[in-house]
Amino acid sequence: MENLLALKMKNVAGNIRKIREYRDYTQDYLAAKLKISQNAYSKIELGYSKLTLERLFQIASIIDVDVTHLLTLDHKELIKNLSETEETEAVHK
Repeated sequence: MENLLALKMKNVAGNIRKIREYRDYTQDYLAAKLKISQNAYSKIELGYSKLTLERLFQIASIIDVDVTHLLTLDHKELIKNLSETEETEAVHK
């Protein structure tokens, strides 16, 4: 049970990193937005720090995704869905 939870937390952290990179944001940028050090932010992405719900919602807001997207387990599908959503939104503007 604990190993499964640790794996899920690593996946959430990985999803945050993937979306941050997709958006071309630096760790420094997100750290500044969260009012924490870059080192503290890095620990979030590495899965060394436990995420609170408040922090998870803050990060989702900054990287402009729904929190549920961060909870998905498939990094490739996540980025693909983001790309498709953004393309659709651009067409409708």
